[in-house]
Amino acid sequence: MPIVASALAVPLAPISAQTAPSPEFRAFSYADLADLALPAQLVAGVTIVKAERLKGELAPGLAPGKARFLVQASTDMLLRGAGGMPGAVSYIVDIALDAKGKAPKLKKSRFILFADRVVGRPQEIRLTSPFSQLERTQANESRLRAILTEASAASSPPYVTGIGNAFHVPGAIPGESESQIFLTTPDNRPISLSILRRPGEQPNWSVALGEMVDDSATTPARDTLLWYRLACFLPSHLPARSVAALSEADATAVRADYRYVLEQLGACGRTIGTGPASE
Repeated sequence: MPIVASALAVPLAPISAQTAPSPEFRAFSYADLADLALPAQLVAGVTIVKAERLKGELAPGLAPGKARFLVQASTDMLLRGAGGMPGAVSYIVDIALDAKGKAPKLKKSRFILFADRVVGRPQEIRLTSPFSQLERTQANESRLRAILTEASAASSPPYVTGIGNAFHVPGAIPGESESQIFLTTPDNRPISLSILRRPGEQPNWSVALGEMVDDSATTPARDTLLWYRLACFLPSHLPARSVAALSEADATAVRADYRYVLEQLGACGRTIGTGPASE
């Protein structure tokens, strides 16, 4: 992997000009990890070599119950980082104090970082959020590898920005129908939902990633990138404009089909409140 060995960074930019996120030690959902990983320029595993506590004027805006550290770390794993990453990096992080008001020992601790580069300072990085220093566990690493592998594939599903037009066609017999709901994407890549109903059967729905709905259309498995794009980005209700051209009966049917899709997708599971991620 393209990790470039180098000396530690020169002193960081003024502390007041930087955000010092706090790490969070907790269980993260698939959506949380995707929110953190997909917009980050760098996703890397590091081992802390030195952690210097910053106090007073060197820690402006520090929240109560936190301690601020200037961290020097060695890079030993790179999951994302076009052009590589230095073998040694520096960054600032806020750490929660324990019940006795003491800061944890950071030296030799291993973390996964979500960070952006600092322009003009190649050996400095800036954590992207208060949750961007993550415990380096096998579970977290495996999930992140899966997310980033899917995201970098040519067949990666597009980022969903909203809903376009929807259509509904009643079948030849009562209780039979098909709805198609087109989604919008930043690059106009096609993606649509199809919901087929037959009498006495459970509705069958699928997602098509092409212009035509064919046998390649599937129902996404939970905790996959396609599932995440839908469960975490689709609106809770079908916009009125999407069914404006339909009769009231057809519009009602499409709304019911859309609700069914949302029910089948289940909750997004986002817990850290970073909001939707875009790459």
